[in-house]
Amino acid sequence: MARYTGPKSKIARKFKEPIFGPDKALEKKNYPPGQHGNTKKRAKQSEYAIQLMEKQKAKYTYGILEKQFARTFDKAARSHGITGEVLLQLIESRLDNVVYRLGIAPSRRAARQLVSHAHINVNGGVVNIASFTLKPGDTISVREKSQTLETILSSVSGSANKYPWLEFDRSTMSGRFINRPERSQIPENIKEQLIVELYSK
Repeated sequence: MARYTGPKSKIARKFKEPIFGPDKALEKKNYPPGQHGNTKKRAKQSEYAIQLMEKQKAKYTYGILEKQFARTFDKAARSHGITGEVLLQLIESRLDNVVYRLGIAPSRRAARQLVSHAHINVNGGVVNIASFTLKPGDTISVREKSQTLETILSSVSGSANKYPWLEFDRSTMSGRFINRPERSQIPENIKEQLIVELYSK
């Protein structure tokens, strides 16, 4: 399973946001990494650089590699609606992201691992593809023999269902993907229009 395995704190400092969750390094050094990271005089970024940074931030946030991200954008561009919003809706519909949003896993990386190790069911059957796209009405549940895993129990006990497009029942460890979220409901700080402009060049 291809995924980013490099240093997390450097990426978080690059974008000045806790992309991978709370990060003490980001709190202590809230400036970009590198030799000139803490200098006040930094070269003005070009329009292309700003757009590229936004795409990179989205990729790291959701844990998607370049080819997969490009395919998702192509699908969004061919869909009805505003391309940038549809792009985020498609990414939010990924199984690994929904497992994370439901609180079954503490992070998207942990969610991908649960999915790839066949701990998650979709509509009653095992799905081990993290990028699997859910449709409105699909049910997501933890496999019965996996419901006692400490990682899952710990995550579920400390989570709260705070996303209106999802339902989750702790007693049965199952949830439902009600619909694709509206842009205003997605909490990630991503300027999707910049990504659209980048791919439109």
